[in-house]
Amino acid sequence: MPKAFLLNLLLLLSVSRYTYGQQGKLFKYCNAFDKLNSQVTNGSINRNKAAHSFSSLITKIKAVYNPSTDDKWVFPLAGYSARDIGGTHGDGYNDKGYNYFDGNKHTAHPAHDIFIDDRNHDDLDDHTQLPVNVLAVADGLVLACSNTWDAESDLRGGRYIWLYHPQQNIITYYAHNRNVFVKPGDIIKRGQKIAEVGRTGFNAYKQRSPTHLHFSAFNLTGNLPVPYNPYQALTQAARL
Repeated sequence: MPKAFLLNLLLLLSVSRYTYGQQGKLFKYCNAFDKLNSQVTNGSINRNKAAHSFSSLITKIKAVYNPSTDDKWVFPLAGYSARDIGGTHGDGYNDKGYNYFDGNKHTAHPAHDIFIDDRNHDDLDDHTQLPVNVLAVADGLVLACSNTWDAESDLRGGRYIWLYHPQQNIITYYAHNRNVFVKPGDIIKRGQKIAEVGRTGFNAYKQRSPTHLHFSAFNLTGNLPVPYNPYQALTQAARL
């Protein structure tokens, strides 16, 4: 039986576990989170107010969204592995001084850049001549995303996705995508295609930057995002 069929079947069964009212609440809360995330990114909201709203929305989502207890990961790039993570043994990760609520002005690099084979910078794998699929590392919920980006923009994330994984009490972030195929409120299964690797974002768009996925993970401490190094989980993740 094809993997795509099984994945779609699992997704359908997952979504069907929720009533119309529950799905409506998730859609409402996630779209509110999406708006909040945009305000944080562009610096149009006070940090304390943003933190209060963030915690409140996560609390509401937790009360509605109760997925499976499966906490295993798949690698976030189809056809690639931990060998393609930049740096040596994950030393490209640095969260010192990072604060989510600093938005686009944040410091540090609490992420791993996972590079694809794309010497001519056309967003395609040099061997397959096809886009590289970005996969959800675990079951989750789309909190926020953007499928629009302008080359004149100074926003660093480009086209991005934020996923919430309550079974692990974490959030994952996928940036610089070519295309995004999900929307806020979508329930996602582990290994599901959510985007394609791209070069969107202020620095990622520049010719000096190799094509890559910018991947981050955050613990929810007091329902607020605290970055942690997911390198070990990435090295142990299943490959698709």
